[in-house]
Amino acid sequence: MLAAHKPYPAHAVDRYWTLVATNDVAWPLLEGVDPGLLEPPINVLRLSLHPEGLAPRIANLGQWRAHILHRVRQQVESSGDPALEALLTELAGYPAPGAEGTETPLRDLYDAGVVVPLRLCSTWGMLALFSTVTIFGTPVDVTLSELAIEAFFPADPATAETLRRIAEDATVRREPYHRRRPNRGA
Repeated sequence: MLAAHKPYPAHAVDRYWTLVATNDVAWPLLEGVDPGLLEPPINVLRLSLHPEGLAPRIANLGQWRAHILHRVRQQVESSGDPALEALLTELAGYPAPGAEGTETPLRDLYDAGVVVPLRLCSTWGMLALFSTVTIFGTPVDVTLSELAIEAFFPADPATAETLRRIAEDATVRREPYHRRRPNRGA
């Protein structure tokens, strides 16, 4: 499923949002993230909201943060899971952004509760994405019941074209991006 989603980023996570697998389009988008956050186990929500993760590059951090915290809060309320509650406390403790920036073209959809955009500043320019989460409702293997696929889609034609170029580059290199990065500690 992850490979089939190319040229757009997608990853599989467990119930605690720990990365299980990803396609190679996702790795280039993590440029500039603290290498410690990329050491397994990688929590994708921590990676998103941590001040040394993607948070400084998320143009609509206030909106994205509220969406993430709401999602985890719902999981805590429905499961009572203390590990999810600890994750929620950690994520909520990260610095909150200031006032919201300019309105996005997706504002009407967001206000209607349809989609929450992710506006990510990158070396390729501003990327406008939205995501969907798929949970396996009738898995044959019991371990699949703990997995979800988060798939990101372009919210505009420019982002779609940029992601196609990133995917082509990742395919040509055939080595996962995170393994190509220079070791910053060396």
